[in-house]
Amino acid sequence: MENTESVLPLVCKIIHIPEKPSFLPHLQPTVNVLASVIEPKDANTLVRKLNKIAPLENLQHVKRVQKKSIDGGKPQLSLLLCMTVGNDDGNDCMQYEILELVKSYQLSTFITKVCKYAATSKEEWDEQCKLWPTSGITGFSEDESQSVFGFMRHTINLATSSIGQVVNAAVIVDPSTKQVIASACDQVISSASLASGVSKEGSCSNYLENLKASNLENQQTSLLDGSISEFKPITNNVACVHPWQWALRSSGCWHPLQHAAIVAIEYSAARDLKLFPDHKALSPLKRQKIEESGFQSIGHSYQSLRPYLCTGYDIYLAWEPCAMCAMALVHQRVRRIFFSSPNFSAGALGSVHRLQGERSLNHHYAVFRVVLPEEVFRNKVVDGKTSGSG
Repeated sequence: MENTESVLPLVCKIIHIPEKPSFLPHLQPTVNVLASVIEPKDANTLVRKLNKIAPLENLQHVKRVQKKSIDGGKPQLSLLLCMTVGNDDGNDCMQYEILELVKSYQLSTFITKVCKYAATSKEEWDEQCKLWPTSGITGFSEDESQSVFGFMRHTINLATSSIGQVVNAAVIVDPSTKQVIASACDQVISSASLASGVSKEGSCSNYLENLKASNLENQQTSLLDGSISEFKPITNNVACVHPWQWALRSSGCWHPLQHAAIVAIEYSAARDLKLFPDHKALSPLKRQKIEESGFQSIGHSYQSLRPYLCTGYDIYLAWEPCAMCAMALVHQRVRRIFFSSPNFSAGALGSVHRLQGERSLNHHYAVFRVVLPEEVFRNKVVDGKTSGSG
């Protein structure tokens, strides 16, 4: 599922969660291509020429150059020239311009196999690269990757911002402007209930005791591998991980539908109403006042089109959403969902269900898991523990 790795000093990855289970690696369809070993000094020139005269229109996931190490580390470059036809040796299928390149650079051609389709999982990608290198499946540039990592760090900061509490957090982003549209945390349990310690397991003092007893600093539990979800004291108040926990409570103020994603959607809608008021519902005098006010000064004209729900937006979640939240995001027409930790108890986007692959739905989004170093989460919780005990 992996295709993007940052060059940050700490390991960060973006992993695509496909709509359906992956091909078994050894069953991936392949096609024959014509290739040749080339001199490294000629690589850039040949690639530029081939991209013009023989673009890989049906094999855009396949890289043009394969690099190997031979004879004690000496690099050897092989160049993909074109696809072959049938069981040909390749020479007869070459167009004139490619044949001229072969002659000019005295290339010795050979036929090899490449995978016909782009990978949909890390396992598929690893297997593909044994034949010939392919690009990753998500297509994020380095700048885009850094932006994704930044928004996910912000989301995890929100999820761990309350002393003694770890909840789910949601951040809705307009990727075209990299602007945060709305952000929210779980509000299933009210602040009054938290303050009065209605839930012993969820109370600050009990949480810190459990945290200390677990010796969290030395545990390899993190958002990176999902094992944090097995650490019950930490995920106890994450609404999507325990969607039915509210029903087990006998007292306190509980709001079973107020998961982080739902609250963020509400905030996004409120923002739209403020920035894009329905002029038809306003009196002529009120309408004139708005037009004459500073509405344009905040970057919008009165005639600006109001966004349709969350169309085109991305949402970042600390934990994989449950079925309720995942369906709400379908109805909101979000473009992409990024989450950090799998939800093995109620996850709807790969862990338990795979809602993004349900073809009967009238909207589908892309789903990615963002893997950050365990220190990003662990240090936030430990910092919270230190602050709470001081």
